[in-house]
Amino acid sequence: MEHQSATKKGKTLISSFFKKRDRETSESTSIPTTMEHQSSENLLIPSVQIPSISSPNEDYQSSSTCIVRDPGKRKQICEYHVNVRDEIRRSYLKMGPYQPDMLEYPATKFGSQNRRFQKKWFQKFHWLEYSPLTNKAYCFYCFLFLNDINSSNISALVNEGFDNWKRVNQGKTCAFLAHIGSVASSPHTMCERMAENLMRPSQHIDNVIHVQAKEEKEKNRLRLRTSIVTVRWLALQGCAFRGNDESLSSSNRGNFLELVKAFAKMSTEINEVVLENAPKNAQYIAPDIQKEILHIMANRVRQMIRKEVGDKVFCILVDEAQDISKREQMAIILRFVNNHGILTERFFAIKSVSDTTSLNLKNEISDVLIHYDLQVKKIRGQGYDGASNMRGAWNGLQALFLRDCPYAYYIHCFAHRLQLTLVSATKDVSVIWEFFSHLDNIVNIVTSSTKRIAELRTAQRNEIEHMLAIGERDSGSGANQIGNLQRAGATRWSSHYDSVKSLIGMYAATCKVFEVLSDYSPNARAKAEVRGIYRNMASFEFVFILHLMHKIMRTTYNLCQILQRKSQDILTAITFVSTTKTILQELRECGWEEFLHEVKVFCSRNEIDVPDLDCQYKIGRSRQQTTVEHHYHFDVFNVAIDSILMELNTRFNESSMELLSLSTALDPKNSFDSFNSDDICKLAKKFYPQDFTSQDIVALEYELVHYKLDVVQNLKVSTLVELCQQLTESGRSKVYIMLTRLIHLILTLPVSTATTERAFSAMKHVKTAFRNKMEDDFLEDCLTLYIERDLAKDIDVDSIIDEFYVSKSRRAQF
Repeated sequence: MEHQSATKKGKTLISSFFKKRDRETSESTSIPTTMEHQSSENLLIPSVQIPSISSPNEDYQSSSTCIVRDPGKRKQICEYHVNVRDEIRRSYLKMGPYQPDMLEYPATKFGSQNRRFQKKWFQKFHWLEYSPLTNKAYCFYCFLFLNDINSSNISALVNEGFDNWKRVNQGKTCAFLAHIGSVASSPHTMCERMAENLMRPSQHIDNVIHVQAKEEKEKNRLRLRTSIVTVRWLALQGCAFRGNDESLSSSNRGNFLELVKAFAKMSTEINEVVLENAPKNAQYIAPDIQKEILHIMANRVRQMIRKEVGDKVFCILVDEAQDISKREQMAIILRFVNNHGILTERFFAIKSVSDTTSLNLKNEISDVLIHYDLQVKKIRGQGYDGASNMRGAWNGLQALFLRDCPYAYYIHCFAHRLQLTLVSATKDVSVIWEFFSHLDNIVNIVTSSTKRIAELRTAQRNEIEHMLAIGERDSGSGANQIGNLQRAGATRWSSHYDSVKSLIGMYAATCKVFEVLSDYSPNARAKAEVRGIYRNMASFEFVFILHLMHKIMRTTYNLCQILQRKSQDILTAITFVSTTKTILQELRECGWEEFLHEVKVFCSRNEIDVPDLDCQYKIGRSRQQTTVEHHYHFDVFNVAIDSILMELNTRFNESSMELLSLSTALDPKNSFDSFNSDDICKLAKKFYPQDFTSQDIVALEYELVHYKLDVVQNLKVSTLVELCQQLTESGRSKVYIMLTRLIHLILTLPVSTATTERAFSAMKHVKTAFRNKMEDDFLEDCLTLYIERDLAKDIDVDSIIDEFYVSKSRRAQF
């Protein structure tokens, strides 16, 4: 009886202890009516969040501070509160040892010799860490679990750091081998074993004591899997997670809960484990749980991108824009060539910046890169717009990065340059500037009311029916659509082309709307305004310039679309700029007669008077000694094209940039007619000395001899992107190693910042007026999955469950 009583008492003590512990660590599943604020400073690593523990003790609160990876800067584990040490350890174990890949480690003088840390030691000793700050080595596992830092027998690798490099390469007496020890019970081996046990859920004491049936674990995993799939689906579609009223009595509990309910209705198995049928303390539907799941998946995507980049060089594309809540957001895109030889641009981060000075932007970008072990010295290209804080030659963002990495060449966004070209060209020609002013007035009047838009559509419908009846239009799927006049945007000149094109297509219908407005406007002032605009619209000069702008902007619009492609290389971009100039020059020299005929046909079809082109041209009372045709041909047609050509030659004068002129020697177009071995070697030697040693240059020269006989004569490709892919797919990249490296460097050079603009378009879709209070971290996670959906779809749900389980203590077992 005494033995049974003692046993019972022992069980009571154990169970009461774990009940108390469970109460302290249980996860709240209640859904608050307002979004709780989460600190964005919990961790620099985005994979784990340390739970905040309410306690008056300052050490307790210190767990929410940032984890620092550099072993020379971070706090010792014993400095954290005992209740959060395991969470800190898990965070560090997920990140792994800090092993920066530096081009050259600082030297330390030992007698007459200089010795330095060696990168190859990371491969021999996986636990080894290095601090660039202190130039010392540390033991990762001993830092996590060997807390007795005051012991006299403790190794320097644990706390103060080891820098006696002379003692490393000494065979059996090697300092690193001595630290590991020769017995299985050595402190280092025990620390490594404890790390393995901590990250292995089956070794946790919760599993040993709270043994659950396999069926119960499967139910827990199914419940969490449902939440994970729901979160991923909502993030991929850019939908809101929460609802205004998520109570049980609500008819609409928000997208997340309603989608979980839909899954439950489709599957009896899911219905038995989710929502009301789940344990109240482990439903995994709370807003914080949703964010935690999303954060794990977003971090997994970023890790996949980081793995894609590897140790290769890369380019940064950066731009800024305001979100719906008027916060300045900075998008960071990485451009690189992946292992398959494919030029890739990936959305990597978006950061809220209160200060847009070049120095602050540089610090923000550097923090992101360093956090993911992306070395600034690996940057080989910078792509920004033309703002002064970006392109400034002395203190601009590009200049600041050039000081840290002189081979991070800055290229002004080609698409932005084209826009500036069109703006400057139209300002220089007064009749074109006046034309766009009249065009804005026409669009504003027609689209200012729903009644006028309805009249425009009715007029279009009648015109289309008439044209089909007389056989001047072809019927078919998608043809003869009824649309609306497009408004030209202030910053997107492709929208000006859409505006011009829409007016040409709806010119007759628009004229009918103006005829109705001329007769039925409410007062004399409105009638006078409408008639004045209609009189100008129905003039030969307006129609002439309308078609001229359509002709010119159709050519530049095609160039704009080409420049904004994701996988566009700079040599192809330069080629298309050149061909655009050629097309415009041919239009100027040979296109007048055909163009004038098109304008006359249009005027005849729309009953517009065509002036006598042989009579003298008259402006006001003065009569110039020139004909009408001469005026439109030379003073309008030629001047407009000349203005565009002059701006293109000024803003796209890449021939003056030696880097790009030498790069054309790699261009495979026209059967490699630009191939030049001397220029290729000069390119590598002069502009990329960090990537090519003198021995590499010699190897490159020998490779080019074989390359000329092999690739140049046998491979049929037209762009540098295709050439890179073909070299990789055919295995030639392993033969022409130096040449492939140089091609990767040229492909890394940026063309445009269109990918950042796409990120901001996605931001407008995700962060809407109804979601204008989204936290920055939550916004970044949502955008990461929404933009990089091809990576997010490949994430294994079971691995997310495992990471969710080990990220912190959970009541349920998985």
